[in-house]
Amino acid sequence: MTTERVDVLVVGGGPVGLFTAALLERAGVTVAVWERRDTEPTGSRAIGIHPPSLDAFAAIGLDTAVLAEAVLVRTGVARSRGRELGTLSFDRASATHPYVATLDQHRTEALLRDRLASGTLRTGTTVTALSRRVGDVVAHGVGPDGAPVVVEAAFVVGADGARSAVRDLVGIATSGRDYRDRYVMGDFADPEPEQARSSALVDVGPEGVVESFPLPGGRRRYVALVPDDRTAPAGGEPDPDAAARLAAIVAGRTGARPDPATCTMTSGFRVRRREASHVGVGRVVLVGDAAHEISPIGGQGMNLGWLDAAALAPLLAEAVRSGTDGPWQESANGYAVGRQAAARRAARQAELNMALGRPTGVLGSVGREALLRTVLALPSADGLAGVYAMRWA
Repeated sequence: MTTERVDVLVVGGGPVGLFTAALLERAGVTVAVWERRDTEPTGSRAIGIHPPSLDAFAAIGLDTAVLAEAVLVRTGVARSRGRELGTLSFDRASATHPYVATLDQHRTEALLRDRLASGTLRTGTTVTALSRRVGDVVAHGVGPDGAPVVVEAAFVVGADGARSAVRDLVGIATSGRDYRDRYVMGDFADPEPEQARSSALVDVGPEGVVESFPLPGGRRRYVALVPDDRTAPAGGEPDPDAAARLAAIVAGRTGARPDPATCTMTSGFRVRRREASHVGVGRVVLVGDAAHEISPIGGQGMNLGWLDAAALAPLLAEAVRSGTDGPWQESANGYAVGRQAAARRAARQAELNMALGRPTGVLGSVGREALLRTVLALPSADGLAGVYAMRWA
């Protein structure tokens, strides 16, 4: 068995790990990516791509490729009990991208994979141990054929998600909480009126929120708060019964009638918040959900990971070039403070989003509707659009 040497090993070949690796390669750093999945990306999953992420994508030319396929959401419309409460425009949310783009995650991952050098991504490879030494880290793993693999790297980036093996292997604890909120989502042929098909729609009626977002190919993602998680399976396969139940919820709360026969994905999820006690230890650094897991409501989690990568990659590239620990530790401390603060802001925003969508009954809805009408009519609504578009992430 031979030991490979690279500048950076990225563990996790999802959207955040792939973007991290692509940025590092563009900076002239040698990279290996270990991804435990051995199949091509599938499923729509996380779909929202916010303006700061599109700005970051420009470094590797990914912004143009994403925008060629994505739907551009320029407005968000709040509704309740069959009435429109107001519209939030993203026109001033970003000087470069006055919209939120939506694209199936598997397409985003495929475009990211295309930007890596041949051989960088090693699928079917799982990390099993990390040995930290002075000046580098030795990673042990198991390859797709079951044989052991070893990489020596100046740095290791843990981009392996909420159940991060990297985080566990270096002994970083997490803290957080589980929420009572449970949601079900599904992708359908878009049943909304033509004039609404480029808008995000949020219905905050008495029985709980229904959010929806346009997708490429004339589809729409519906996300509904439900009293339990039996409405849909945990996986992403289209389930006819779950699709019919979700379609009925959407119709009952909003009046829109998605056709269950057109459903291509259903999934149920519960919400939790987790934060790593440290973003890294020595030459091992965490990004994305490995460092901070937040509610998917608001669509900020994947984008937080991309912005982690955009902040971290130049620091790693400089540390690789300098070959010394002192400047790296100072840079790492600054990175940790900044990204933990951004994650906490996003988590608070997600919590507010969930609170606004919980069932209130008719009387509570009257007050909520009045509040939303007022807020969306004020000049400060532009600032609110900036919050939702992650202007300060």
